[in-house]
Order: sequence, then structure tokens, then C-alpha cells
Amino acid sequence: MPYDDSVPPTRRARPLLLAAALAALCLTTITGCGGSPDTAEGKGADASASASTSPSASAAPEASPTASLPQGPLTGRTVVIDPGHNPRNREHTEEINEQVDIGTGRKECDTTGTSTDDGYAEARFTLDVSHRLRELLQAQGARVLLTHDDDRPFGPCIDERARIGNEAKADAVVSVHADGSAVGNRGFHVILPAAVKGGGADTSKIVKSSADLGARIAGHFVRTTGSAPSNYIGGGTGLDTRDDLGGLNLSTVPKVFVECGNMRDPKDAALLTDARWRQKAAQGMADGIAAHLKG
Repeated sequence: MPYDDSVPPTRRARPLLLAAALAALCLTTITGCGGSPDTAEGKGADASASASTSPSASAAPEASPTASLPQGPLTGRTVVIDPGHNPRNREHTEEINEQVDIGTGRKECDTTGTSTDDGYAEARFTLDVSHRLRELLQAQGARVLLTHDDDRPFGPCIDERARIGNEAKADAVVSVHADGSAVGNRGFHVILPAAVKGGGADTSKIVKSSADLGARIAGHFVRTTGSAPSNYIGGGTGLDTRDDLGGLNLSTVPKVFVECGNMRDPKDAALLTDARWRQKAAQGMADGIAAHLKG
């Protein structure tokens, strides 16, 4: 879930992208295009719930980032996966509240993220899905890096998350999240970078490629999970454009945020806490990333 989800300055869906994405999705047989999920950089205090809760355990096996990779269609491509938040952010509120430069202003280093009413933390969800996504991409030959892997006391801050993708010269960066919106708000959405230029931010070279990446992920996510695009953000397109997220503003490589579902809605929460659905979510993202990289 991104920062300041509740009142983002820019919320423009891209009708053409969304039409293309949804057309591709709904041309295939999906369960009524009906579904679940919400928004991405900062979900503040919602996640004070125990981050150690882990429903539907069976996490996918973690492939070592240094393991020799098979040859495949993504050989030679680099993908950075950014698991939203950090399970221990809640123990370091002073540090994560420090303001960092996002190019067009300043914002908190990070937030705790949200959680389901039963205490399944977004930070645990994002790590689980990120591990699954990494394994799927590595199986296709991609070099995959995570911005963190539950291996640091807090963060990384949003500006550092952007730098990691930039310094890796990633072909694609995907930030994995889940939203914390009102009950009844369901479905996934993909957040795209707006055209931003100011301070250290300049997205002019990545707006188009990020839009393609986001549209392809949206299309495959619908097809694979059966979840519908958000019914409360993006006008039914599953796509939302924002200019207030440091992770996007400071990126110099194609990047999107994926809000997989709304943790505060019971029906969406039932999906997000299901290991089988999380595998489908990872597969949908992997297929969308691969489609983007293959052109």
C-alpha cells in the first residue's frame, strides 16, 4: 500500500491502457471478471497487528539469488522486486518517520503497511508473494533482485528502494503491495508513474514503458487470479496514475506498484491469506512482466 493513499494528488486512469489491458483479460474465460484488492507506498498505522501471523503457510520455496539460473526466454534480463514495507518497521517508528526527498517534496522514509482484521500483515504478504514471483522469473532465466528480504531492521526507505532498481539497471521493477481500504472496496489495481519533473525526479523516460508494464500485468493478473479490477480506484480499468509516490518519482527504469487486494475487506482478505491464491497472484505478475520484456 503506498503513502498517503487516502488523498493522492493525481488519480488519472489511462483509458486506452486500461481498455487494452481489460480487453486482453476478459477475452479469455475468467470467472466473471469478478474479484478483489487496494493502494501502495504508505499504509501507516494500520499494520500494528502482529506481523508474525502467517495464514495458509505453504510459502513457495525460496530460490537463492546466487543460484545458477536456467537458460530461458528472460535470460539476460534483470527484474527487481520490491516487497512493500518491512515486517519490523513497526518496531522502528522513529526511523521510518524520518522525511526523505521524493523529488517533488518530502515524505516518510516508509510506513508499517496495513493488515487483515485477523492480523495478517501486509509486509508478510508482500514477502511471500515476492518469493513466489522471484522463483517464477528465475525459472525463465531472469536475474532477480529483491530490495529487501526480511534481512534488515527497517526499511529500506522509499528513495533507497528506487535507487536499488536504478543501480541494477533493471529492465522492470515491480513493487508488491496490498491495500487497506473500506469494506466493500474490492479488486486489484496497478499504479503507474505520472509525468513528473522536479528536484531529483524525472519520469519522462519511463512513463510510456511503465504504462506498458502495468497494462500487461493488469491483463495477466485478471486472467490468472480471476480477480476483477478495483471497484473503487481506476474507473474499472485496474490502472491508476499517481505523482505522489517516491518509489515511482525517483525511478529511472520502468516501474509499477501492484495493489493485489484490499486487506480490510473480508472477501479480499480470504484470497490474500490463501497460499494457492498468492501463487496465482505471483503467476499473473510474472506473466505480465515476461510479456512486457518480450515486447
